[in-house]
Amino acid sequence: MNRRKVITTLPLAAALAPPLTALFPTRVFANDAAFKISLAQWSLHNSFFKGELDALDFAPIARNEFGIDTVEYVNTFYFDRAQDTAYLQQLRQRASDSGVRGLLIMCDRLGMVAAMAADVQAQTLENHKPWLEAAEFLGCRSIRTNVAGEGSRTEVAASAVDGLGRLAELAEPHGLTVLVENHGGVSSDGAWLAGVMAELDDPRVGTLPDFGNFRISATERYDIYKGVTELMPYAKSVSAKSYDFDADGNETTIDYARMIRIVLDVGYAGHIGVEYEGTRLSEFDGIRATKGLLERVRAELPT
Repeated sequence: MNRRKVITTLPLAAALAPPLTALFPTRVFANDAAFKISLAQWSLHNSFFKGELDALDFAPIARNEFGIDTVEYVNTFYFDRAQDTAYLQQLRQRASDSGVRGLLIMCDRLGMVAAMAADVQAQTLENHKPWLEAAEFLGCRSIRTNVAGEGSRTEVAASAVDGLGRLAELAEPHGLTVLVENHGGVSSDGAWLAGVMAELDDPRVGTLPDFGNFRISATERYDIYKGVTELMPYAKSVSAKSYDFDADGNETTIDYARMIRIVLDVGYAGHIGVEYEGTRLSEFDGIRATKGLLERVRAELPT
């Protein structure tokens, strides 16, 4: 495609789609198989940044402290280690010894995949290459990237389609898919990101809907339920963001039962990742509360 082409139809792709309730009737579930639970490393970011925990121990912590056997790494905690084979071998071995598998690596600080300038986008793709290799080495299925760029919504959308397609080509030899999260800016506009996915139409690329990351700007927030609904048809993983809990164990800002129904009504049966980002509870308690809520909602599904 012409990387300068402005795709004016992208925002319409999601808007013109029929509602999900018309496409996917309510299902019933064998509860334990409805979805699996993973742990996002960002849930422990304060402990890692402060040096209270060693990032090498993430997988054993997930298994021993929370009973979770699937993890989502974050490259920020290993930023200078992408090509450190000895270090990655330790990380992989500790996961293996704990009976834990890697699901994905969330990749940040690598540049703008949707950059309009060809040289900037090329450097961004180059920056992703070591992390594709690291993800394969750690046994992951995907990497998560961000679609950032400068320009109008339609210009950034066109560059996102281009950049994600190029990144998917780099990921394919490693057996990886590329995921895009609603992660601030225009990417937190569910209709916009769904439009990018529809235009790209590449099975090697999907979304990672996050329950809470729908802040477009300091003054604009997208409806979280609408956004997750729009992103789920393209989802290859899901992030259960949480901030705080009431006395009954319910998340105070997100209706988890409603969210899980949105997730499952498209036929999704993969992992939902615990991603606690609150401050009132400790990180360990916040993870336990989020996992407990997911398990309770799963147990209460109609069988």
